[in-house]
Amino acid sequence: MPDTPVSSKLLASIEAKTAKAAVIGLGYVGLPLAMAFARAGYSVMGFDIDPRKITAIEEDRSYIEAVPDKVLADERAAGRFAATCDFGRLGEYDIVAICVPTPLTANRDPDLSFVEKTARSIAATLRAGQLVVLESTTYPGTTDQIVKPILEATGLKSGIDFFLGYSPEREDPGNRSFETITIPKVVAGDGEAAGRLMTAFYGAIINSVVPVSSNATAEAVKLTENIFRAVNIALVNELKLVYDAMGIDVWEVIDAAKTKPFGFMPFYPGPGLGGHCIPIDPFYLTWKSREFDQPTRFIELAGEINTAMPRHVVSRLAEALDIRAGKALSRSNVLVVGLAYKKNVPDIRESPSLRLMELIEARGGKVSYFDPFVDEIPPTREYAEFRGRKSVTWTEEAIRGFDAVLIATDHDNVDYDSLAKWSSMIVDTRNIFARRGIVSDAVVKA
Repeated sequence: MPDTPVSSKLLASIEAKTAKAAVIGLGYVGLPLAMAFARAGYSVMGFDIDPRKITAIEEDRSYIEAVPDKVLADERAAGRFAATCDFGRLGEYDIVAICVPTPLTANRDPDLSFVEKTARSIAATLRAGQLVVLESTTYPGTTDQIVKPILEATGLKSGIDFFLGYSPEREDPGNRSFETITIPKVVAGDGEAAGRLMTAFYGAIINSVVPVSSNATAEAVKLTENIFRAVNIALVNELKLVYDAMGIDVWEVIDAAKTKPFGFMPFYPGPGLGGHCIPIDPFYLTWKSREFDQPTRFIELAGEINTAMPRHVVSRLAEALDIRAGKALSRSNVLVVGLAYKKNVPDIRESPSLRLMELIEARGGKVSYFDPFVDEIPPTREYAEFRGRKSVTWTEEAIRGFDAVLIATDHDNVDYDSLAKWSSMIVDTRNIFARRGIVSDAVVKA
């Protein structure tokens, strides 16, 4: 199908890098993406509802580890990047990328309120010749069945007047081996013209672009990636319980198994799942699958296993306190080391550490936390009671004051050698002491 005059004009501006881009949602996905656009030579405006982010950007202060202050300052000084809360300006931009949250409701159903609200904001200023891209993780059909009707309610038609695409984000906070431009980018569009525009635009900023046949396919790619991880993590979590009962160290098993050069990929157990993707994304597919009367037994079972892990860890903690210290958890003072959902990042979204703290307190124990990346617990939807609680000071006196230490997140910059000397009991859910060759009778694996 040949390009239309509208799409040809937009394609030419993309190739000449005169097209202007907007990124809505300046978080872990949006800000690195905006920097990638700007560093490739495009003029970029970031949009966010949080004025604190806009203020930080205007002061050249990055709040995302993947974006150094200097990179932010350089792009602003070059006039390639700015940020605003004024969504009335969206009509000024040729490409609009949506990078907003897609959480779950209290009933674990998809919450697309942020996507729908953003689509309505775009529709308010939508004009001919714009390319609108959804990057937020969601179920197959969202772009075409939710976003498209909102935009077409303006009277403009997708594929004729404006163009609509989907490209799933693949950010991995804390992973220094990759950055936005080096991670292959899956792209799709509503129709051939939109697909060509998506390939051209992302191809100008990303080293490798992977076009697929439809927006729904691209949406399914993202879910498949994260469901694969969730299911395999659930498998090793279950194996950990089985092997524990047999007196076998699951970590030793995995380390030996991964020496096989084919047919095995190592995954590791832990205290539960966290982050903005793996605990949430699988449920987007289980919800959508009901529409087609298709069961998702593997996914749902994996969710049950992973969700149960914090309770298992706390039971292991209580058991260790009882056997080793002769003390009930209800009379114990526990330090959780690591609040973030993964090591070396400050991100606490869906962190199992918060659930662990909740369970410990529910059993009458006192709980504090230490995290070198999280000085104070910010507001959260599910754990409002922890808001404002501060990380303890890392001193020998403070550590010795706890009956047990629970390793929930294995940050690299924690002094585990000193911890092994100072603490009388350490419950290790990450195998960090064995991995570092630290031998201590205080350590109990969980």
